[in-house]
Amino acid sequence: MLKVDVIEEGTVIDHIKAGKGQRVLEMLGIDENYPHRVAMVMNVPSKKEGKKDIVKIAGIHVTDEMANKIALVSSKATINIIKNSKVQNKYLVELPPELKGIGKCPNPNCVTNYSEAGDVKTGFEHYKEKYKCTFCERVFEAEELI
Repeated sequence: MLKVDVIEEGTVIDHIKAGKGQRVLEMLGIDENYPHRVAMVMNVPSKKEGKKDIVKIAGIHVTDEMANKIALVSSKATINIIKNSKVQNKYLVELPPELKGIGKCPNPNCVTNYSEAGDVKTGFEHYKEKYKCTFCERVFEAEELI
């Protein structure tokens, strides 16, 4: 039986699409140099999805911007903010109606991929369950943007 200790302050991200837990950690900038405890379990049985990943991170509270990035990888994830060893806030991530400066346009011919020193920031609008680049107007799956 697997037992993961309780964290006093931090975040638990649950219902991550199976196999995407590592990607969530990367998007949050958490690697082997992160100074606090991190636990990730993969392919945990889930009644709703069959399998899921769970990430538990001490010392960080996920911001709305971070949650938007997580939604791009796993739109059904839940964020649990932990304070004093108790869940203080729990919410579902949501795909935002627009993304500014988050992600990269997969179209190699898009102006955002040629701008000098990043003077043109990416922009995407939610469009029929996907995202449309505001510059080249091509449509992509959310996960393609990161």
